[in-house]
Amino acid sequence: TDFVAKNDDFKALVAKLAEMVVSQNPADVAAPSAMKIGDKTVEAFRTELVGKIGENMSLRRFVRINAQGKLASYVHGGAKIGVLVDVAGDDALAKDIAMHIAASKPKALDATGVSQELIDSERRVASQKAAESGKPAEIVAKMVEGSVAKFLKEVTLLSQPFVKDDKQTVEQVLKSKGSQCHGFTLFIVGEGIEKKVSDFAAEVAAAAKV
Repeated sequence: TDFVAKNDDFKALVAKLAEMVVSQNPADVAAPSAMKIGDKTVEAFRTELVGKIGENMSLRRFVRINAQGKLASYVHGGAKIGVLVDVAGDDALAKDIAMHIAASKPKALDATGVSQELIDSERRVASQKAAESGKPAEIVAKMVEGSVAKFLKEVTLLSQPFVKDDKQTVEQVLKSKGSQCHGFTLFIVGEGIEKKVSDFAAEVAAAAKV
């Protein structure tokens, strides 16, 4: 919540964790819990902070980047969206690219980074729509591939229209500034957490039978 995100103790713990990830290079997201801050483990600090603030919290994910250029960062919406982007060249442009990523939410840098699962899903949807057109098979096949190609342009950073100048793609803007983007990370609060959906009426009915 915003209350936790603005808490000084929470921010201090997160900053310390970030330093530890850089210096100690933990193997996975579970490893930092056993690391020490003074004479206490990170897990002990987390438990104490949960009791102090009154809201549960856990370390879900982190990324450690060996940048080829310089890292630019951008946080949006009261820490709801966070971006790290690795750009070699124009530092001011790197910040703008980070803001673009927060706004446009690309899935990957280019088509090679889009998961096959996501492409297959898009192809299935496109195939179903194209089949309903009643056109010959060879035309349907072209329609499907066209839809997939359009999808890849929409979800890859370098192919997206730049938010500050939509007449150019991000790739074109980078080239015009003699710059290159080597990668990015986009974190959105709550992303990947499956929310439990309950039927309140059913719960009440079940409780009444007890």
